[in-house]
Amino acid sequence: MVFWMIAFYGQIAAQSTAYIFSAGPSAGLQKWENGGDRQLLFAYNASITAESVNNEDDRGSLFAQFGYHVKGSANRLRFFYQGGDIETFTEEFRYNNLSLLLGAKQKFPAGSAGRNRYFYFGGIRSDYTLSSNIDELAGRTPISAAYYPQIGAMNRWIFGVTLGGGIQFEFGELVGGQISLSVNPDLTTQINQPPITIPDPFFPGQTTSIPAKRIRNTTVELSFGLRLLRKVEYVDE
Repeated sequence: MVFWMIAFYGQIAAQSTAYIFSAGPSAGLQKWENGGDRQLLFAYNASITAESVNNEDDRGSLFAQFGYHVKGSANRLRFFYQGGDIETFTEEFRYNNLSLLLGAKQKFPAGSAGRNRYFYFGGIRSDYTLSSNIDELAGRTPISAAYYPQIGAMNRWIFGVTLGGGIQFEFGELVGGQISLSVNPDLTTQINQPPITIPDPFFPGQTTSIPAKRIRNTTVELSFGLRLLRKVEYVDE
């Protein structure tokens, strides 16, 4: 990772650089092995990106992105009462992650003027989990403590990939915008909990076995960005 960071810094520093400030909504989902699937978690993302820009031929670039991403999943439950009343309850499993993404873009002209470009991109990513609410959820009831993931089984460091595409457009020579859509699957697990035996919450005095839990994140993110260009020009003397 250190080698990649040095290589990226050298590539970006040698050319013009675009700084992109982005934010937008996201949809998180999780695969719970031995625990069933959960519903979408609607959250948000924000990031700062430094991207190399070739002044002569802006067909491709390298970039480094530092971001904040809320990942996880949700349960949405409905309770029906006599008289026709319906109550909806949402339970969210949230993981607040910082991430570093190193990647590359391939760009193509959009429109006859050639000032706007659409692109696709990909990269490798490392995340660090700052905090989560799963300890709060697991502590609500004995049943929650038995069947929900435990904070001690949470992996703070996660690795994954990012793939996506979008369009960039110019407002002026040094200012522009960007819209992108990405999918971000994690390759390593957020939760890796071994099988455990606990007191049975339904039958006091007995025990029950809880199978292993392996939980992996994926997010889909829509981002709207402001591009600021730091242009480097070389003058022959």
